[in-house]
This record gives sequence, C-alpha cells and structure tokens, in this order.
Amino acid sequence: MITEDCKKKLSSMYEGRGICRFGEPMAAHTTFRIGGPAKVYLVPGSEDGVTGIADLAAETVRFLRAEGIRMQILGNGSNVLAADEGIEGVILHMEDKRSKPDYRTDGDTVFASVTAGTSFSGFARDACDRGLAGLEYATGIPGTVGGGIVMNAGAYGGEICDSLTEVTVLDRDGRKMILPAAELDLSYRHSNIPERGYLVVGATFALRGGDREEIRAKVLELSAKRREKQPLEYPSAGSTFKRPTGYFAGKLIQDAGLRGYTVGGAQVSEKHCGFVINRGGATAADVRTLIEDVRRIVFEQSGVMLEPEVKFLS
Repeated sequence: MITEDCKKKLSSMYEGRGICRFGEPMAAHTTFRIGGPAKVYLVPGSEDGVTGIADLAAETVRFLRAEGIRMQILGNGSNVLAADEGIEGVILHMEDKRSKPDYRTDGDTVFASVTAGTSFSGFARDACDRGLAGLEYATGIPGTVGGGIVMNAGAYGGEICDSLTEVTVLDRDGRKMILPAAELDLSYRHSNIPERGYLVVGATFALRGGDREEIRAKVLELSAKRREKQPLEYPSAGSTFKRPTGYFAGKLIQDAGLRGYTVGGAQVSEKHCGFVINRGGATAADVRTLIEDVRRIVFEQSGVMLEPEVKFLS
C-alpha cells in the first residue's frame, strides 16, 4: 500500500533529481494513447548520464522493496497496453531526453554508450549520421534502448544482439552490475532480464565505420518501407504479435478474414494486419478483447496460437 508518508519520501527523494507525480495518466505516456492514472509516476533524471540515473533508480528500487510496493518499468511506452482503471503501484519511467551517446574508438570499432532511457531510433539516427553502420534497421523503432534490450528489438533483418556488447543493470536489491551481452540469453524478442528482475540503466554497442551515402540510402529505404507498410498515422503499440516459427502473424490474421476487424475503438489495421490500432477512443478493454478474438479465430483457422508481443500494465 502506498501511504501518504511514502509519497512524501518519494517526493523528497526526487526533488531536483527527477519527476515525481501522483495520478499521472498513462495515456499521455503510451503510444497507444490508452491508460488510466498511475498512483505514483517517477522519472529518474540526471545530467550525469548512466551514473546519476542509476544512483537514483537504485535508491528507488531499495526504498520500494523495503516498503513492499510494486514497481513496473516503462520505456517509451511503445510496446505496452496500460489498464483503463490505472496502475496501483509505481511506474518507473526510464526516459532520458537529455543525455547524448558517448562514442570512443578502439581500432576499427567505435563503442557507443547510452542510457537506457535514450530513444533507440534517435541513437540509431545519430550513429548513422556519423557514418557508423550497424543500426540502420533501428532508425524507425519507437522505443528506448532499455526497452529494446529487454525484448531484443529488431526489424528488417537486424536485432539489438547484433551489436550490443554490455549492459549496465540494477538487480532486485538495487545493486549495479555490468554484464556482457552474452549473459542475457538474447534471442528472438527475448532476453532473461525480466525473469532475473533486472532494471536496465545503460548499454554499450560496438559499431563500425561505413560509407555515409550507403548508410543514408539504407535508412531512407527502410523509412519508405515503414511508411508504405505500417499504419503510422494511428496510435498503436507497434507489432502486436510475435512472429510464430514458420509463419508471419500478419498473414495468418489476414487469411483468417480479420483485416479491419473492430472492437470498440480498436481495429486490426487494414494496412498491416500485424498491427492493432487505436482508431479513436479505444480502451484497453477494447484492445485486449480484440487481441483475444484474433488469437482464438486464427487458432481455429490455422492451428497456430499467436503470442502477444505487447506487454500489459495494470
């Protein structure tokens, strides 16, 4: 239970070091534009990059654990669906709009270090603008670096595991550790970070120099594909379902006759059936009902049970 005393302590802890709000609407912080109020909403911020953010996040983790208060992590809000009734515990929003990537060169490799709350697409664009190859696929991924690492985000044949070298995390007791990427069990849309209860606070990537014009051309090509194939004009959480082995989720949904299928304000996109969109006024209940309908009907038609890629906050 979050008492008034707990709220006062969190307010004091975050004064001048971040953001602490009560009853903050999650619809303002998710790309679905859906979600009720979070009882406590925290954003650790610092001009000291990973170190400063990690220190405040560690204090927060230790305090909440001691008080027995549940905490959930939010990145860019691009792969989540927040409950209509709101969030009872604490939302720790790892969003960092101030820190810049730190680059250092070692031989032919350029190591880029970023905070977990850094925009993944922004970081990728910055690297590409510098003539660094390896993140072209990520210039349109709407999430943070930390969220991307948790799910080993990827697109168009590229994944975070291709260039990630190490990750700075906090464990359940708020202890900071630096782990090599090889220890994260990175695979398709998976890492062991959630099961180990880690909180990602920073990461380092190994990139290589490339031809600026070739890199720019690749970025423009992928951007055009996204605009052509994805319903970017509507709020969504990105791709709604994981790709089943041997299949494509969008194709299975289309073949089941569900293109444009609607529940309330939620709809299977007519442009790309792998996306569920908010056509206007959709609730989390609408989206969850639609997702379950799609899973059931696709299974009845194909024998394939789709697994949601979207995470549910409640």
